[in-house]
Amino acid sequence: MGSYIFSAEEVESNSDFFCNRKLHGALVATGKSCQLLWAKFEPGGTYGLHSHPHEQMSVMISGRMRLTVGDEVRDIGPGDMWFSPANVEHGGEILGDQPVVFIDVYAPPADWIAKWIEDEPKTPRL
Repeated sequence: MGSYIFSAEEVESNSDFFCNRKLHGALVATGKSCQLLWAKFEPGGTYGLHSHPHEQMSVMISGRMRLTVGDEVRDIGPGDMWFSPANVEHGGEILGDQPVVFIDVYAPPADWIAKWIEDEPKTPRL
């Protein structure tokens, strides 16, 4: 994006749509020690259980989700936050008929994210 300040509208309009997951996603910025991502799951979308070697901190912007991190399960909504330590399984079930939007910070940066975005089936931007 070539900037240090990002509006939510800019990020969403530059996001990719991953049709198999009903996910709009954007790699917003990558620094030396962390990485900023934006995700919007449509109702019925998939945020399946997974783990990775990076710490992940997230803030829910909108929608509702039943989130699992390790052995802990909670229903969360706007303003709620979570932390997933490295290699701890986490994921969630989208609840209701509203999209779920959250912001992720990965530390250290996850080099596999850009490759996943490149390889994952998506709908071309118009």
